[in-house]
Amino acid sequence: MYNYTNEQLESMKKVEATRQERCGKLHRRLTAEEKDAVLKEYHPDYITSAYEVLKVGPNKGEKVLHELADVLQGKSRVLDMDIDLSKPDYETDVLIIGAGGAGSSAAIEADNAGAKVMMVTKLRIGDANTMMAEGGIQAADKPNDSPAIHYLDAFGGGHFAAKPELLYRLVSEAPDAIRWLNDLGVMFDKMPDGTMVTTHGGGTSRKRMHACKDYSGAEIMRTLRDEVLNRGIPVIDFTSAIELIKDTDGKVAGAVLMNMETKDILVAKAKVVIIATGGAGRLHYQGFPTSNHYGATADGLVLAYRAGGKLLYADTLQYHPTGAAEPTQIFGALVTEKVRSLGAQLVNKNGEAFVYSLETRDVTASSIIKECSKGNGVKTTDGQGVWLDTPQIEILGGEGTIEKRIPAMMRMFGKYGIDIRKEPILIYPTLHYQNGGIDISADGMSTTIENLYVAGEAVGGIHGRNRLMGNSLLDIIVFGRIAGKSAGKKFKEVTLKDLTLDHVKSFDKELKDAGLNPEILSPKLLPNYTKQPAI
Repeated sequence: MYNYTNEQLESMKKVEATRQERCGKLHRRLTAEEKDAVLKEYHPDYITSAYEVLKVGPNKGEKVLHELADVLQGKSRVLDMDIDLSKPDYETDVLIIGAGGAGSSAAIEADNAGAKVMMVTKLRIGDANTMMAEGGIQAADKPNDSPAIHYLDAFGGGHFAAKPELLYRLVSEAPDAIRWLNDLGVMFDKMPDGTMVTTHGGGTSRKRMHACKDYSGAEIMRTLRDEVLNRGIPVIDFTSAIELIKDTDGKVAGAVLMNMETKDILVAKAKVVIIATGGAGRLHYQGFPTSNHYGATADGLVLAYRAGGKLLYADTLQYHPTGAAEPTQIFGALVTEKVRSLGAQLVNKNGEAFVYSLETRDVTASSIIKECSKGNGVKTTDGQGVWLDTPQIEILGGEGTIEKRIPAMMRMFGKYGIDIRKEPILIYPTLHYQNGGIDISADGMSTTIENLYVAGEAVGGIHGRNRLMGNSLLDIIVFGRIAGKSAGKKFKEVTLKDLTLDHVKSFDKELKDAGLNPEILSPKLLPNYTKQPAI
């Protein structure tokens, strides 16, 4: 059971004393100028010392975080291996690397197109950030809404940096994505008449967040996983892709795989490859905790980059405003934005609301960091945080709202004796999402590598430099389906020449010519939380 410190208890009393006065009163929204100011001064993306300039590769001369530079410019795992590419262990039409929501959506659509599909994943199907997503999925499918309004919300929320053609497809195909999931069996929250329940998210001007309580990602992943397995699509689990293979024409032609348990090396030949490897939170950029699953180590970015894949906005990350700050056992775990959309306010140690709770995520996170830096945070085991006043939800929505709408949150804190219906919770920003990724065209294919498609969090450009809540579960479905459909057409016209790993040797030479002699093996595959050598 969690034991509050005396300082925390005193601060909690101030939160309770101001609750009734604050209830129903929204903090004023920041002006555009105020938003820019708080971002530049407090958002982690603006800490110049955290970055370095890449010396090699398609993005040479651009800045990225040190942790990402280490793996992008790391040592290939296959350099010292003698691999016979002439005798593949697997041959398939479409090879999908990653088995979360994006990879599964792609597999289903490629299978629909008649392709022979194979999935590989370093953990198990569904071990992905998809499973951990809680709040919901956006789609403009109500009479007072439209894809055009959704576009404007997302474009502005991403600082007008999204690739227009990608964002257009995201919002215009969103209603169909909801129908597709519903038809597959996803149990969305609905009114008695069957109308889907929708709520606001940060930065949205309409209620377009569709949810399955606060288990949205888990419910979507359950449904997609069952569909993949019921179709008999082979999933090679506990197997990592450690290098892309090309043919002598420079087209992607498969991947070198490594069994995570035996370390056996395998070769998979494929006419088309889809990267759906997810995010990078387990690189723990700038020492931040993360809400990400165990395997989120930027593998897809590394594989594509070494093969010549250009990255877009690789310098920008999303720090979710509300990660658990206490108890330490769940430090960094996601506290869904839905908690704030239901009425919980962000409050400092003095019981004062200091920011509009549904500003965009980057602005909200920066405002929390600012408040703590001013001395208005609450000291915690691992640093400091502010209060998220969850009892307000029951005051505004009635008794039982929390258990009905956010049961996962109630249970996560309940394990440690914290009743979020009666007590506020301590939060601090947590590393949550990889805004940047591999540059793709509107059909999902890499802009620089033929026959390589990308879907999900490994893509850059869909959301610009900041993502709105609910658009990640949306993009894994929309662009997973796009990648699957595109690959299902493309494989029919592909004839591969001899397989080669020459690009790996060329990249290694480029590293040496730049004065780099990396010892860090790349991709990282798994985080290392012990003093033992990493895998």
